[in-house]
Amino acid sequence: MTDAQNRLLNGWQLSKMYTFEVAARHESFALAAAELSLSPSAVSHRINLLEEELGIKLFVRSHRKVELTQEGKRVYWTLKASLDTLNQEILDIKNQALSGTLTVYSRPSIAQCWLVPMLGDFTRRYPSISLTLLTGNDYVIMQRTGVDLALYFDDTPPNPLSHEFLMDEAIFPVCSPEYAQERELLKDPQNLSYCTLLHDRQAWSNDSGTDEWSSWAQQFAVNMPPSSGIGFDRSDLAIIAAMNHVGVAMGRKRLVQKRLERGELIAPFGEQALKCHQHYYVATLPGRQWPKIDAFIGWLKAMAS
Repeated sequence: MTDAQNRLLNGWQLSKMYTFEVAARHESFALAAAELSLSPSAVSHRINLLEEELGIKLFVRSHRKVELTQEGKRVYWTLKASLDTLNQEILDIKNQALSGTLTVYSRPSIAQCWLVPMLGDFTRRYPSISLTLLTGNDYVIMQRTGVDLALYFDDTPPNPLSHEFLMDEAIFPVCSPEYAQERELLKDPQNLSYCTLLHDRQAWSNDSGTDEWSSWAQQFAVNMPPSSGIGFDRSDLAIIAAMNHVGVAMGRKRLVQKRLERGELIAPFGEQALKCHQHYYVATLPGRQWPKIDAFIGWLKAMAS
């Protein structure tokens, strides 16, 4: 059994997976046999062989029915997702058109503050592309998750991804007009010493800490308050806190511009902006120059410019 448990799936077992998929979908060997033009005993025999070869019990058998085990359910849903993806890619290849599903992964703040408000324009331009947007702070493993492209804010992408520059960024303090007036920030940046600072502690990695504020304060010779303030794992959460008069956030120009224009935030120190050495970029797997991916990247670049 140990050898079977450690054995990887091969082409011989893969040929039996279709029988398993049909039996799992119906949760019936008899119905699977009817669909496959086999006898129920032949279906049962194939499943038995597959279980033996994989070292995994896929079904619980009783007198009148069969049910998937927990392990069987995991195998079935993984197989179903793989078949759905494969079928969609075959359709895309046959059509050679701007259609099908496109899965995009993004840092949450980029999605919430910049990407999502513009998606209506993309869907109007490419109505046959069905978008799925996922968010997170980690570097997603695109080969395993079905992600077609990812948006990041950092120095360089992890290997072995292909990447394209999207846009640069600059940072500067922002807060609500009420907070700026209360703390007299328009008179003197040194009054930040008496403010609550709002930090994105995962600005470009999982341990950015207070780097954004420290870099800005050093550049413009401003004293930081002794307290570390309030930390968040997303820039947009720090911005929402600033809009609600909690403190002063380090704003990214690309992400706060609309709120500045609407007067929800102000930049109390005006042009004192620090250009980041990090930048926004879009990453894909090498060799994925598919029409729908190229269309989305081209649209992103147009929006960035």
